[in-house]
Amino acid sequence: MGLATVLLSAYPPIRLSAQAVTREFSYDELRPTALQFDLGLLGATRLRGAVTGGIRLDYGRIAPRVRMLLGLSYYRSQFSGREIAEFEERIRGLVDDPDGNFTVDVGTIHWADITGDLDLQYVLPQGRAVTTYLGLGVSVHLRNGSGAAIDGTFLEDALDDVAAGLNGTLGVEVGAGRWSLTIEGRGVVLSNHGTASLRTGVMYRFRPAFAARRSSRAGRAAPL
Repeated sequence: MGLATVLLSAYPPIRLSAQAVTREFSYDELRPTALQFDLGLLGATRLRGAVTGGIRLDYGRIAPRVRMLLGLSYYRSQFSGREIAEFEERIRGLVDDPDGNFTVDVGTIHWADITGDLDLQYVLPQGRAVTTYLGLGVSVHLRNGSGAAIDGTFLEDALDDVAAGLNGTLGVEVGAGRWSLTIEGRGVVLSNHGTASLRTGVMYRFRPAFAARRSSRAGRAAPL
C-alpha cells in the first residue's frame, strides 16, 4: 500500500512533465522560410564516387529548436569493379555450358538515384552569424539502372526500384543576412546500399512579409 501511494503521488508530476514536452511541439510555425541549393561529393558502398546536387526547403520550426526540411536531390554513378564482377559471376551461374569456355562482360553499369527526403534538424546557434545543426530523417529513393549490355534484361529490372532510407546530417550555416553559406555531411542507409556525402551550398531566407502572407492565407483557408 505504501508503494502504491508513492507511485500514485508521483504520477501527476510525471504527466505534467510529459505535457510540458509535448507543448514544445506545434504546427503554428510551419511555413516556407528558406530555400537551399547544394552540391557535393558522394561516396557509396556499391558505387564509385559521384557528384550530387539538391534543393532543400526549410519549412519552419516544429519546436523552438527543431526545424523541418523537405529535400530533393539527384546523383548518377557507375558500379564499382567489385560489384560488376559479382554481377558477372551471378550470370555465369545461370548459364549451362558443359565446355565452360564462355565469357561474360556486362560492361559499364550506371545507377541513377532521385531522392525525396524529410529531415528534422536540431538547431544550435553558435552566435549571431554561425549555426550548427544535427538532423535525422527519412527518404524515398527512385533508382534506375542502365548500361549497354543490360538494357531490357532482368538485370536492369532488378536495379530499377523504389527504396526507403534513413538519413543523418551534421552541418553548419554561416551568415546573418538573407544569404548564408552551408556545409553539410549527410549519411543515408538503405536495405542494400549506403551513401555518405559532403556538400556545400547557399541558403536564401525569405522576407518576413512573405512568411506572414503565407501564414495569413493558411489561417483564412482553415475551416472553423
